Amino acid sequence: MHTFEELSKEFQKRFQKQHFPTHPESLYEPADYFIRIGGKRIRPVMCLMGNELFGEIKDDAWDAANAIELFHNFTLIHDDIMDKAPLRRGMQTVHEKFGEPVALLAGDVMLVIAYEYLSNIDVTYIRKIVRLFNATAKQVCEGQQIDVDFERRETVSFQDYLEMIELKTSVLLAASLRMGAILGGAGDGNQDHLYRFGKNLGLAFQIQDDLLDAFGDPRKFGKQVGGDILMNKKTFLLIRAREVSSGQQKKEINELTNSNSPDKIERMISIYRHCGVEDWAKSLKAEFVDKAFRHLEEIAVLSSRKNSLRHLAEFLVNREI
Repeated sequence: MHTFEELSKEFQKRFQKQHFPTHPESLYEPADYFIRIGGKRIRPVMCLMGNELFGEIKDDAWDAANAIELFHNFTLIHDDIMDKAPLRRGMQTVHEKFGEPVALLAGDVMLVIAYEYLSNIDVTYIRKIVRLFNATAKQVCEGQQIDVDFERRETVSFQDYLEMIELKTSVLLAASLRMGAILGGAGDGNQDHLYRFGKNLGLAFQIQDDLLDAFGDPRKFGKQVGGDILMNKKTFLLIRAREVSSGQQKKEINELTNSNSPDKIERMISIYRHCGVEDWAKSLKAEFVDKAFRHLEEIAVLSSRKNSLRHLAEFLVNREI
């Protein structure tokens, strides 16, 4: 069994190959530029880990992993356009560097190449894999649209936000694991438990993201603390603060979300602390982690084969960057 770090290193090496044709350069060079920006490659490696849980890693799993990573990058290019983001991992976004029409097409062609990788998969599994891939892609689009809809709403309920995160973030992590399991010959029961492990892990992952943005150490976090507060993002923390705050605190929250006060971050974090939001979020994260591990334990393979997934889960939900 390989660790996440070992598989990540091997995937990075393999993923550096040329994915796109060379002509027209005006289309494929921007797509290649975005791929070279890099990333953690968590989702494709989870596909490989889901495959290795049930035996040796199959060649088909590498093709599925390539497809997953290209799909994820396709969504990021389009997200950057919608968010009008100037930077991605410290580099110019594709639409900033090459223009929006080119960025749209570069994202689209990544999705097409993703399906080319899926077409390499053995006929025994390809129908199940493509069906899962399509269902997941649709859910990610639904999650992104719901997130866009939230921008026009004054308030968002906890359940609404949870649904959005499940669709936008969790299902792709869960499906990556399940694709690997399918290619590893896992039964439906094992696949279901692995999928639910990934889905709950994805929710815990997002809570940790929200916590880091408000309470993280900027020297470790790698970016400004309070970015979500400045952008008035409806995170787990803001939603909880609105639910439990006093009348005066509610008034201050409303004032802050409608202002660009220089002390906006400091004041909002102070409200979070007074409302016990940080401890509540940590407790909620622990609930999702516990659910994830319960499903992992139910998978009918040797416990020692699950160690890499346990370690990955602990890293993702306790990371400081």
